Amino acid sequence: MRISVIGATGMVGSRLVTEATTRGHHVIAAARTPRPSTAAGIVSVAVDANEPQTLTPLFDGVDAVFLAVRPGAGREHTLAALTTTVLDAARTAGAPVVVIGGAGPLASPNAPGLRVVDDPAYVPAQWRTIAAASLAQLRACRDHPGVAWTYLSPPALLEPGERTGRYRRGTTTLLTDADGTSRISAEDLAVAAVDELERPGTDRHFTVAQAPA
Repeated sequence: MRISVIGATGMVGSRLVTEATTRGHHVIAAARTPRPSTAAGIVSVAVDANEPQTLTPLFDGVDAVFLAVRPGAGREHTLAALTTTVLDAARTAGAPVVVIGGAGPLASPNAPGLRVVDDPAYVPAQWRTIAAASLAQLRACRDHPGVAWTYLSPPALLEPGERTGRYRRGTTTLLTDADGTSRISAEDLAVAAVDELERPGTDRHFTVAQAPA
């Protein structure tokens, strides 16, 4: 499979590149400031995902696209528009897109009708802006019914860690452990994302979390 990864130098994007190439896929690793790579199966490309014309080479002949971009502090408001630009390009090319989003749009397990973005148990004040941006990002996806998009929400805590190759899959409610924690390693999130490309599910929006030991 030929896959474009937009945001290939980020915490999740870099692990998507590793996971996909380890499985034998060919990857176009796209980022604003790409990291040169001599590894087999990886082509590094400079791209500004806010500029439609720079996206054209990323969609030419690809089987799928990962969008794994997280704007820096103060630029969270750009995420929905950037996602729209990527989805517009995908619609023209006919390429499916897996968006690695945020936990904010998920339903909180703490109360009916409460979203994670509004639950301080999972989204402290300093994370609320990016969590709200992920909600706008999902809305941008839903505004593109003609695109084969899938939105993957991570659990509340996503950080580098061990690749176990195991995870739990849910739909639109945050998954938690018995003690209430909600987490997964970036490595296992990448496993789940590449699994979604290889064996697509039926859910447009789903989540994953660490599997029990």
